[in-house]
Amino acid sequence: METNKKFGLIGKDISYSFSKKYFTEKFSKELFDDCTYENFDIASIEEFPNILKNNPDLKGLNVTIPYKEAIIPFLDTMSDKAFRIGAVNVIRFTKKGNLKGYNSDWYGFKKALEPLLQLHHKKALILGTGGASKAVAFALDKLGIFYTFVSREATENAIDYNRVNTTTFDNYQIIINCTPLGTSPNTKEFPPIPYEFFTEKHIAIDLIYNPEETQFLKKAKKKGATIKNGYEMLVFQAEKAWTIWNK
Repeated sequence: METNKKFGLIGKDISYSFSKKYFTEKFSKELFDDCTYENFDIASIEEFPNILKNNPDLKGLNVTIPYKEAIIPFLDTMSDKAFRIGAVNVIRFTKKGNLKGYNSDWYGFKKALEPLLQLHHKKALILGTGGASKAVAFALDKLGIFYTFVSREATENAIDYNRVNTTTFDNYQIIINCTPLGTSPNTKEFPPIPYEFFTEKHIAIDLIYNPEETQFLKKAKKKGATIKNGYEMLVFQAEKAWTIWNK
């Protein structure tokens, strides 16, 4: 391997980042002594070219909120899956020096959800419509699970929260929080859905991993639902990113 391989994360307010801790520990444990990982915390995506200019030894990047869609115009090319999803969370620096965007979020989510699925889990509600929710939708498509988006305002592609009721819970057995509501330090927040309709037949998944158990998960668990936070998804997507960078 070449010397001084630098990797990093593009995002905003990312001091809490999973990625830096995960990859730093991975490099240490697996003896990748020539690899480092750095957070690039930027207030605007317009600062991205400066990161490239000031870090000529960059070999790969992760991208997190709020830039998974905003990063796309800065890329030279995208993988077919990232293009179809419309969001990028991994950037590979090709041998020619081009930036190619990938999405490993969908893969991570699919791997995390699969062990929980039973025959009656046919439909999913996706809370939120950002870049992460697009990757979740792509994974659900791959699994043959029908889904509906829920947003603060009804759109052509989403219902609003006021439409979620007991009938919705009867019809949708998987509820996925793709919003940032409940992330540390704002741990008292939660999506505005009627939690009393969760049952032991439901799965509640939160893409948030800090705190380990959000209000969303706690409220669903109280009603007997199977719950899972975003940690496992992050591990799967991180390992997929590592594979992509080392193509």
